[in-house]
Amino acid sequence: MEAYDDAVAVMRRRPSAAPEIRDLIRYATLAANGHNTQAWLFRPDEDGITILPDVQRRTPVVDPDDHHLYVSMGCAAENLAIAAGTAGRAGAIDVHPAGDGGVRFRFGTGNGNDQSLFEAIPQRQSTRADYDGSRVEASDLRQLRAAAAIPGVDLVLVSERTQLNQLRDLILAANTVQMGDPAFVAELKRWLRFSPNTALRLGDGLFSAASGQPPLPEWLGPWLFDRAFSVKAETARYARQIASSGGIAVLAGAEADPAHWVQVGRACQRFALQATALGLTCSFLNQPVEVPEFRADLAALVGLPGRRPDIVLRFGRATPLPFSARRPLAAVLL
Repeated sequence: MEAYDDAVAVMRRRPSAAPEIRDLIRYATLAANGHNTQAWLFRPDEDGITILPDVQRRTPVVDPDDHHLYVSMGCAAENLAIAAGTAGRAGAIDVHPAGDGGVRFRFGTGNGNDQSLFEAIPQRQSTRADYDGSRVEASDLRQLRAAAAIPGVDLVLVSERTQLNQLRDLILAANTVQMGDPAFVAELKRWLRFSPNTALRLGDGLFSAASGQPPLPEWLGPWLFDRAFSVKAETARYARQIASSGGIAVLAGAEADPAHWVQVGRACQRFALQATALGLTCSFLNQPVEVPEFRADLAALVGLPGRRPDIVLRFGRATPLPFSARRPLAAVLL
């Protein structure tokens, strides 16, 4: 773990001077993304940077319509825009993917106004552990809401316990359906990384230590997963984690299409960065988004009937876990 932590710290170090193009892209790759597949490619030119989907890294079982893929690209685009602003190149994001499915960031000449969010980029993580159960103050909730204000996206914050328990029941029910699907479990297992050596060598996936589980030898991890991964154990874990959280955020785009999914990703990333800047953390509970039969109930519960919810995040305070690795820039540059 010591070698792993040292290597990941290098991936996340802040540039000593104004960020250059490679620094901007490296910051973009630190964004949240589904299963840490990093299903994106970056094509820089004189006028900006285009982010393209890496279809070889899709997760077709959990994400058959590439919803999470486009949300992840939106997260990366927002990191890119924030980092560019600190380099005096604040620009604009084209949220209408072109024929190649790309998202375009065009360089400008101004300075951004998101210094605290920029500083949070290397520190943000999806902390999949128990939180401390403390209350999140109303002033913090206001800052979270303001940070995530992106056109075409609605954010609903839930902190009242009765509604949280209703959300918990939906999340647990959807999780049970997912775990009963062998294809889902097989796809998830493909992206699990049990040892620090494997996580560092591949630079992607869900590393057990970054998910609050002990690192294991790579030969032992899959064997133990097959025997310990059960509905009962996962239900207990998620119920405990939700109970320890300060609240749950639900984000939904105005329309269910790639352009709005990119916008949702931008809002999601800004929410997570603002949480990090406030000393909070968050992690995803997207099961009722991923299982279609639960979407309508989720939308009705959070006051968005008829809409397709896109992201579910719990938030609160917790001790940081080891950070996830990222692939080298050479692997994502075109």
